[in-house]
Amino acid sequence: MHKDFDRWNEQKKKLNVDVEPLYFREGEIWWAHLGVNIGYEIDGKKTNFARPVIVLRKYNKYSFLALPLTTRFSPSPYKLPVGDVAGKQAFAVVSQLRNIDSRRLYQKVAWLPTEVLLLIRNETFRINSITPPKNN
Repeated sequence: MHKDFDRWNEQKKKLNVDVEPLYFREGEIWWAHLGVNIGYEIDGKKTNFARPVIVLRKYNKYSFLALPLTTRFSPSPYKLPVGDVAGKQAFAVVSQLRNIDSRRLYQKVAWLPTEVLLLIRNETFRINSITPPKNN
């Protein structure tokens, strides 16, 4: 599959400007310019290289821990059901958890009910926990 790195690189240059960050909160779902990535890293889609993400953990007004969403269901312990997002059933892709800059955000889509956010957050951190090696 051909990936258009050159066109994404041009768009990424436009995103990398000093602007006042958008106001966002944990538990919100935003469209974000995720871009074209390497190998199995999740890409943004369409001409603006975007995908919805959950703001899982806000570090400050400039960056946050993002959990990308997909509408493509396949049985996997790394996909958590989120429910209806903009009229489509969405799933959080836990294996694609990443820190992103708030300049990638451009449109708030929805927010998660507190109980759903806590469930997704707890499961995400459980799946991504690193168990210390046992001393032999």
